[in-house]
Amino acid sequence: MRVLMVNTSEWAGGAAIAAGRLLRALNRNGVDAELLVRDKRTDNPRVAALPGGPALRARFLLERLDVVLANGLSRDNLFAIDPATRGTDITRLPEFRRADVVHLHWVNQGMLSLRGVRRILATGKRVVWTLHDMWPLTGICHHADDCQGWLHGCGHCPLLRHGGAADLSRRTYARKAGAYAAGRITFVACSDWLAALARRAPLLAGHRVESIPNPLDTSLFAPGDRGAARRRLGLPQERRLVLFVAYKVTDPFKGIDCLRQAVSMLAARSASWRDSLGIVAVGREATYLKDSFDVPVYPQEFVADAATMADYYRAADVLAMPTLRDNLPNTVAEAMACGVPCVASRVGGLPQMIDHGTNGYLAAPADAAALADGIAALLGPEGAAFSAAARAKAVACYSEQAVAARYARVYAGR
Repeated sequence: MRVLMVNTSEWAGGAAIAAGRLLRALNRNGVDAELLVRDKRTDNPRVAALPGGPALRARFLLERLDVVLANGLSRDNLFAIDPATRGTDITRLPEFRRADVVHLHWVNQGMLSLRGVRRILATGKRVVWTLHDMWPLTGICHHADDCQGWLHGCGHCPLLRHGGAADLSRRTYARKAGAYAAGRITFVACSDWLAALARRAPLLAGHRVESIPNPLDTSLFAPGDRGAARRRLGLPQERRLVLFVAYKVTDPFKGIDCLRQAVSMLAARSASWRDSLGIVAVGREATYLKDSFDVPVYPQEFVADAATMADYYRAADVLAMPTLRDNLPNTVAEAMACGVPCVASRVGGLPQMIDHGTNGYLAAPADAAALADGIAALLGPEGAAFSAAARAKAVACYSEQAVAARYARVYAGR
């Protein structure tokens, strides 16, 4: 059995990381898989790049222009929505022709159009689609938040300046319904939370929905010498370090303001907290946080190397994930595999990952006081027990062998 996975990028974003890890997990566990991307960075022979050169960039720009025109000449929410009007017909490529199964991941921003999805389904090949966000089951948005329009055909989209009954969201929803009707898709959510939403989605009615987490190399992401990791990274040995990781750390949806307030509350409780805590911020724009906390901040711009990222986890005492929305974040699984307990918001798939009071701590979204309590609890005398439980959960649920076996059954139609 040959599997062709498809993702916009080989390297940028959580979906790219997850797709790359699944590619490795499948190939290590007896499944012949390759990955097709628009944006290729490495020389991995199992990763193929779309042909087209400048035409690929043109499709991306033209689709963004489609969004601007449909949004009353506004750039508002330019990347929060995607109409899938532009893309490459991959059914003509040799990688597609030799595949038995086509496995879509995050295919937006000019990678695949809905017409291209229809063509893929019309070939009769088995199609699997991993949900990295809500886009496949909504009209145009990647995250619906409190909007329920996706349950009723969309229209009057709150992300459009002049949303109406026949706006871009409604038209795209209808195009998706037409594309999905060309065949059968097995949708795989990375969390039970997203799988539950998918099973409610009218667009996905008649299609199979499964829940399988993203895989993780638990031999790479594993506990190690904390002191040695801190020396390699130039981090202080004496402080209790709270790690915050995001693709862009200033993204308000990642909860940096909540973390800042929580740390201020801890610093106000006693001098010992103020004098012992430190924040390690990893991600784009991390340097902007340098002087924005009541305790020292150690910023590190985006880290692409997995081994280096594993060192950041090993160097930390706690991972803070005060996100306002998320699916099943790679960051939490990686930290847990390294034996780092996490304090996170009770949103999305995070309650599936973190067993409150056993391997981590859950707080209500945007509740800085609860986040502060969680940090204090994980840094308390039960810290070693939290750490061991976090590692055990990660190995049991996210190992390459376990996830690859589950996908192999899906590919076989079982």
